[in-house]
Amino acid sequence: MKYYIVAGEASGDLHGSNLIKALYKEDPQAQIRFWGGDLMQEAGGELVVHYKDRAFMGFIEVLFNLKKILGFIKKCKDDIAAFQPDALIFIDNSGFNLRIAKWAKPLGYPTHYYISPQVWASRAGRVKGIKASVDHMYTILPFVNEFYAKYDYKAQFVGHPLLDALADRKPTPFAAFKKEYQLSDKPIIALLPGSRKQEIKAMLSTMMSIVPDFPDYQFVIAGAPSQEIAYYDTFINNNPQVHLVSNKTYDLLSVAYAALVTSGTATLETALFKVPQVVCYKGNWISYEIAKRIIKLDYISLVNLIMDQEVVTELIQKEFNTSSLKNNLKKILDPAHREELFSQYFELEKRLGGPGASFKTAQAIVHSLGDK
Repeated sequence: MKYYIVAGEASGDLHGSNLIKALYKEDPQAQIRFWGGDLMQEAGGELVVHYKDRAFMGFIEVLFNLKKILGFIKKCKDDIAAFQPDALIFIDNSGFNLRIAKWAKPLGYPTHYYISPQVWASRAGRVKGIKASVDHMYTILPFVNEFYAKYDYKAQFVGHPLLDALADRKPTPFAAFKKEYQLSDKPIIALLPGSRKQEIKAMLSTMMSIVPDFPDYQFVIAGAPSQEIAYYDTFINNNPQVHLVSNKTYDLLSVAYAALVTSGTATLETALFKVPQVVCYKGNWISYEIAKRIIKLDYISLVNLIMDQEVVTELIQKEFNTSSLKNNLKKILDPAHREELFSQYFELEKRLGGPGASFKTAQAIVHSLGDK
């Protein structure tokens, strides 16, 4: 069978790579073509466009790059039509993927959506379009199925794919990690400023501003695979207390004592590694004001959303400043608070349904094709 996958961003690349591996196990003769990244390319199949070529963040940024985005949409439609897949699979990236799904469904392409758009967070009216253009929805968060049920749309909860990614990992010994990156014996505070330049620029300077207040720790930045090392050097500025580890976020989290994390999938990854964290977010002011009026949620981090309570502190916009960040980092370094966090993290993992999301999704997709 022929499978066409459309993913965006680093997290989509990760989950897409595990899905590709699972598809090959279910269908060894699979032909796979995709929009994604390096991990998906390593897993197999043919890359059409890399996600870093279309990484636009925020309403204003999308508006300024609208012509380029429309060009990518046309290219994607043309490539799908040329490939004629038996299954068209979307991974997150709703702004792009829902447009493709709306075009594809009337043309008879079986449509599958792995990792639901966040319609539960904003613009619930999009469910009507999803029902019309997506044949099969696979959800990774336990509360999303309940949301869809309110709109008489059946989705399948498959568990969270991060559990698959972590289950396949070998432990990273601190001694080996320290030696490879020439680190000291001091405990590590991981800095996860995001993967796009706009995010990094907005987040990393403030994160770096508290470094002098914690001389007993060393800070290690998780460099994104899509960014050059030289870009981070402008923030590090030869500070001996700060180091960079590029494209090794999981290795870093496995040895970190605490972390400052930009809101997104990384907050959940950090929790699953059982690392106490402070969640941070600061975006373009106009984009944030628009988002605030559209998104109706009590929290922005996946950890708090899944647990339906404030487990980790969230510092958003003006609250994300040197003083607040310093105070909240001190809090998660306190042994008593750390124990409480660990307890909540273990409960979080239970709610995610165990490993096997990639396999369950691949199995459902292949099974849906039947004897085609």
